[in-house]
Amino acid sequence: MSTPEPPINSCDSLLNPSITNFGFSIFITLGILLSYLPQHHRIISRKSSEGISPFFVLLGVTSGTCTFVNILLLSRTVLGCCSEIGGLNCFAASLGVGQVGLQWACFAVILVLYILYFPTPIPSEHPHTISSTHPTFRTAVIVAIASAAHFAIIAALSLYYLAEKTPKEVVAFANSLGVQATILASLQYFPQIWTTWKLKHVGSLSIPMMFIQTPGSFVWAVSLAAREGTKWSSWLVYVVTGTLQGILLAMCLAWEWRARQAKLDAVGEVNGNGAIGGRGVDGDFAEEEDNVNERTGLVGNERR
Repeated sequence: MSTPEPPINSCDSLLNPSITNFGFSIFITLGILLSYLPQHHRIISRKSSEGISPFFVLLGVTSGTCTFVNILLLSRTVLGCCSEIGGLNCFAASLGVGQVGLQWACFAVILVLYILYFPTPIPSEHPHTISSTHPTFRTAVIVAIASAAHFAIIAALSLYYLAEKTPKEVVAFANSLGVQATILASLQYFPQIWTTWKLKHVGSLSIPMMFIQTPGSFVWAVSLAAREGTKWSSWLVYVVTGTLQGILLAMCLAWEWRARQAKLDAVGEVNGNGAIGGRGVDGDFAEEEDNVNERTGLVGNERR
C-alpha cells in the first residue's frame, strides 16, 4: 500500500515554512518529551507506581492510540508531498504527526513503568491501610493486554480503510477516531481524580509533569489547529485533557500543601517533646520499614 499522490500544486503551501512556526513546533516537541520525563523519573525513583489508577493508564494509552492514528490518516496527503518538497520542508510539515506520536510513546512508557513498579500486595494483617484498596497486579496485566489489543484492532481497521475505502470514507473513519479519543480522554482523568482523592496524597503522580502539560495542552491544541490537513478531531482532545488535568493538578497541590503543613507540625512536635513523625518533601508520610516495603514495586523488591 503506497501513500496517495497529492493533487498537482497541492504541496505548494508546504514549501518554505515560516521560521517562527517551525521554531514553535520544535519547542512544543521538546516540551512534550520534557514534560513526561518527571513522571517517568518519579515512578522509577520511588520504585512504585502507587497512586496511579490503572484505568487512567488504560484510557490514556487507548486515547493516544486513537489520536495518533487519526492524525496519521488525516495527514496522508501532507506526508505524500515529501517526495516533492524536500527533506527540511517534509520534516516541518510532518512535525504535527511526530508530536502526537511522541506523546503516545511517552504515555506508553508510563504503562510499562506502571507494571514494572506495581506495588506489592499488602499483608493480610494490615487490612485497613491505604494500600489495601490498591488494584491487583492482575488488573495491571489486563490493562496492558487491553491496550495492546486496542492498538492492533485500530491498526488493522486503518489498513482496511486505506486499502478498500474511498478518501472520503477514510476521513470519516479518522474523524470517528478523533471522537473516540476525545471521549476516552474525557473519561481518563475521572478514575485518577477519584484515586487521588481516596489516597489523600500525590503518590507517584508527578506535579512538575502536570505543571508543564496543563497549559501546554492548550498551546498544543492551537498549534495543531493551525496545521495543514488537520481537523477539529485532531486538536479537541487536548482542550479536554488540559481542562481535566488542571482539576487533578489543583487537587494534588492541595494534598501537597497539607503534607507540608503536617511536616511543619511534626517538626514542632519533635522540637517540643522529641516525637518523631511527619512527611517527606514529596508529601508522603515517613513510614515504618514494613510499609515502605509494601509500597515498593515488584521490580524494586526483586532488586533487594
